[in-house]
Amino acid sequence: METRRRIITSCSFMAALLLFMAALMASNSIAATPTQSFEDNFNIMWSENHFTTSEDGQIWNLSLDNDTGCGFQTKHMYRFGWFSMKLKLVGGDSAGVVTAYYMCSENGAGPERDEVDFEFLGNRTGEPYIIQTNVFKNGTGNREMRHSLWFDPTKDYHTYSILWNNHQLVFFVDRVPIRVYKNSDKVPNNDFFPNQKPMYLFSSIWNADDWATRGGLEKTNWKKAPFVSSYKDFAVEGCRWKDPFPACVSTTTDNWWDQYDAWHLSKTQKMDYAWVQRNLVVYDYCQDRERFPKLPWECSISPWA
Repeated sequence: METRRRIITSCSFMAALLLFMAALMASNSIAATPTQSFEDNFNIMWSENHFTTSEDGQIWNLSLDNDTGCGFQTKHMYRFGWFSMKLKLVGGDSAGVVTAYYMCSENGAGPERDEVDFEFLGNRTGEPYIIQTNVFKNGTGNREMRHSLWFDPTKDYHTYSILWNNHQLVFFVDRVPIRVYKNSDKVPNNDFFPNQKPMYLFSSIWNADDWATRGGLEKTNWKKAPFVSSYKDFAVEGCRWKDPFPACVSTTTDNWWDQYDAWHLSKTQKMDYAWVQRNLVVYDYCQDRERFPKLPWECSISPWA
């Protein structure tokens, strides 16, 4: 009996030690759970009077009127990881209104910024929303894709996520990959894949009726204001930036989002992605020969690899 007690005690000690070591190894990889409040993760960028929360602080609302919109950003910067948020978009007549959910290396739209965008382009009542995604490296974008959705994003919350590592950027909607943007080590001077600068995560609502809906033909109907988009369940599993260079950025083994399986789509994800490509793509800059007679180099990289 005494021997058995010693074995159990020894096993309990080893289990506790292993848990402690795992926590220590993951100390640079931060996970923000959905139970945290807005104040735990974000700062309001502008127009605090256009920002409201639910009584429990778990739902955050941004509003746009004829005076101004509103926006918020994370308190910390990250370089690589998994970033996710649930959004419910502006309902009804939302033409000209853009709800943006994006990552950026600067607080403003600086000329050398890296940026990864989800932009939700409003429309007239009854017309579908369009999601525009874009990628910037050192201030250069023009890498737009547009997709329609297979649901009404104004009726309920849906999850929009970004997987970012040194091998690929993947945009997800409800865990379905809608866009895959690959890196390549075959280019000596990589000018297309953002992998050097840490980024904040932002969200905002603003008026863009000069371009957002039918190329600017449909203007914002201010009689319908205020326009409100809602957010909840922010989650991040990523490498929180710490100068001069956090240890988790240089590893490829400690975090699932930077391991081999996260460098490529899984078999199931490839099936979902193929369905999206067949049915939901509205615009792809890599198919626009009029705009790009010589396609950008990254268009030659297969998203399936």
